[in-house]
Amino acid sequence: MAKKQKTAEDFIQHLYIHMNDVDHFVIFSGLSLKQFVNAVDPIQNLLLLKHDYEDGLFNMNTQFDFIPGEDLKKFVKEMADTKSDLCFVDFLKEKDLNNLTPLEQAELLYIGHKKEPIHSPFFPKLSNRYVYYSSLNDKTTKIYFRFLNDYEALVSNVYNSLIKEKEGNGSFWRRKSKEAIPKIDPLVLKAYRPFIKEGALLSLYKMEKPNNCYGIEIRTLSDYDYADEVWDDLNFILKQSYDELIKIS
Repeated sequence: MAKKQKTAEDFIQHLYIHMNDVDHFVIFSGLSLKQFVNAVDPIQNLLLLKHDYEDGLFNMNTQFDFIPGEDLKKFVKEMADTKSDLCFVDFLKEKDLNNLTPLEQAELLYIGHKKEPIHSPFFPKLSNRYVYYSSLNDKTTKIYFRFLNDYEALVSNVYNSLIKEKEGNGSFWRRKSKEAIPKIDPLVLKAYRPFIKEGALLSLYKMEKPNNCYGIEIRTLSDYDYADEVWDDLNFILKQSYDELIKIS
């Protein structure tokens, strides 16, 4: 019997990812704000450079709103349905905002306006590890990573969370046995960077055999310049053979 062709709905999640390792940024499509915040190392505070959030705190020196760590969950929940662009950087302490020079503040404004830095996206006084810019119209999220290895940590944590959630809906004994839940290591993903630098679709699904195993199909999409084209052509893309298959067991 011929093997049934999988459709988009047969997968748990699709992620379009395109890495620029020279400039230390990665473009995602299919990644939510909640997934980002939950998957990276705990964020202390957020400095909002572009947003429509109304409950942030105000910093007098920079004239920017910011989100303290204790309000982060509320911020993520309320921004889940935003129709506006969102841009922020993380930072450690509010007093660091008060030490930013006018030039540094201008560089932050430029990032929020142009989606790219004038010089570096990383500010020594803020010790930021990320610059985050999401656009609903473009269906993309652009993230600058101070440490590019944080990219693999982010994606592996997103997938491991999805797998854990999927397995949690199974039997009582599976929920009791955390050791039985498959996980992917960030180092495994790092081996596939050449595909990500070309632009690729990563599609997670539960494999029929062997049991308790998941797969990530990787399809290089170097011919696609815009993420919305990927989603428009998704079922057509999935009919093409994948370039690589990562098995998670």
